[in-house]
Order: sequence, then structure tokens, then C-alpha cells
Amino acid sequence: MAFWQHASALVESVRVGDGTRIQAFAHVLPGARIGRDCQIGDHTFIENDVIVGDRVTVQCGVQLWDGVRIEDDVFIGPNATFMNDRFPRSHQPPERLLPTVIKRGASIGANATILAGITIDEQVMVGAGAVVTRNVPRNAVVAGSPARIISYAGARPAASAPAAAAATGPEETRVKGVILRRLPVAPDLRGPLSFGEAGREIPFEIRRYFLVFDVSGERVRGEHAHRTLHQFLICVHGRCSVVADDGSHAQEFILDAPNLGLYIPPMTWAVQYKYSRDGVLLAFTSAPYDPADYIRDYAEFLALKRQG
Repeated sequence: MAFWQHASALVESVRVGDGTRIQAFAHVLPGARIGRDCQIGDHTFIENDVIVGDRVTVQCGVQLWDGVRIEDDVFIGPNATFMNDRFPRSHQPPERLLPTVIKRGASIGANATILAGITIDEQVMVGAGAVVTRNVPRNAVVAGSPARIISYAGARPAASAPAAAAATGPEETRVKGVILRRLPVAPDLRGPLSFGEAGREIPFEIRRYFLVFDVSGERVRGEHAHRTLHQFLICVHGRCSVVADDGSHAQEFILDAPNLGLYIPPMTWAVQYKYSRDGVLLAFTSAPYDPADYIRDYAEFLALKRQG
């Protein structure tokens, strides 16, 4: 089975996969490589040094310039714009073009703009009209100009209730081993007091703490797992969101009260984002800092989870 092209399409490349359909007025230059079962829309342009994976959808009006790499199962909406030169000048080509990589399963919304040298990781969702100016981590949903992370795909929000009205104690979550705990509060005319004890509310011996603060709202912290480290997180001022992921299920938790804590066991991928300007995150850990305990690549994390 060969590929199909509309009579008005100009396809100069011989490296087009079986089952691919190239629609009217598309132009594919000789050096381009397009995989199997792709859909290439009307009025698209694909330059020489472009690689398109299998089962990719490129909607109408998209131009893929030299250096663009599209992995399998990517969706690119109509009129999305890609760049490969940060400082373009007429008749002054750069010494080298910056590669732009769209990884497996990502979706790019209509009229989005992707700047040169950007990597959009797996399963990312880029909103319509977004201007992406920096790398986007796996599963993130971004929108706006400049694009900011607004949520994570597949991370179901935890049910929320005012901390003061909820009973104290642990709450099970969808993520294996992760526990949301409302800590006890002692009311007082001079101001309330919240407390917890190692081995009880905090289910491990505390060996270290650290504070995260002055994080601008578009920044993301965490994005790693630990092999053996236990953590207990409290946003002691302001608020932030934490996404916990056990490799099978992900859930988002809003920490917005000093008596609300989240226990993160070992081998749990965790991300902190949506910090308020006054947000201060306090983290207790079960061991001193050890860089060898970190897993910073999500694919490695999933492989280790599969190994048990």
C-alpha cells in the first residue's frame, strides 16, 4: 500500500510512508521524511530537513521548517506556526538552525506559535493561540502568551473542602501510597496553632527539611521521583498545587492551608506548580540530600516501576 496525494499536491520526496494522505496544494520538498498513516492537510509546506513520524496529523496551513522533528501520534492544529531561527534577517541565514522537537502523543492547538529550539515533551497539550517560549514537560497543558502550565493531562483534581471544616486525619488518594492529611488545629484567641509529630502525622523520622519560596507563578518545581526518600509537604503560606503520579494514576492536590499536608512515598513522581506569589512550601524528608536518590527522567521512572 502506497501513500496517496491530491492531484494539486507537489510531493518531491520519495520517503513517504504507506497509508499517508497528502491533501490539495501541499508541498513536500525532496529531503523531507514522512511516516506511515499520516494526514497532511491542504496548503501545508514541509521543508527538506524535516522528519515526521507515524500517524501524525498536520492540519491545513501549517509550515514545517528545517530542523523540525515530529514524533509518532502527534496532532498539529490548523495554522500552527513553527520557527527555526531566533533572530531572522533577510538573506542572512544563521550558522545553524535550532531543532524543534515535538514528542510522541503531543497536541498543538490551532494558531499556536512554537519558538525555535523548543522541545515539547510526550502527551503535552498546547492550547489554541498559545506562544510557547520554553520547553514544556511531559503531560503538561499550556495556554496563553507566553504559554504557562495550567494543568497536567490525566491528573484528576482531588476533591477539596475548606480545611477548617474538614475532620483531621488521613485521606486516601488515587495515587498509590500518597496520603493527604489534615493536621490538627488548636484554636486560641492569640491565633490558632497547628502541629504534627514524626511517626504519627508525619509517617517517618525527619532527617532534613527545606523551604521553597519566591517562585513566580509560571515556574515549575519538582519534576522528579526519589528511589528511597519519603517526603511530607506543607504549604505554610499562600498556596501551590502538587501533582503526584505513581506511573498508573495521577492526581492534583491544592495545598492552601498550613494544616494541610501531603505525604509522598518513594517511587512517586511529583511536580509542584501554580505557586501564589506569597507561597512558601515546607518539605520534611526522611534522609539528608543525596543526588543519587533522584530519578529525573520520566521514562526511566516508568521503566523502574514496571520492574517493580
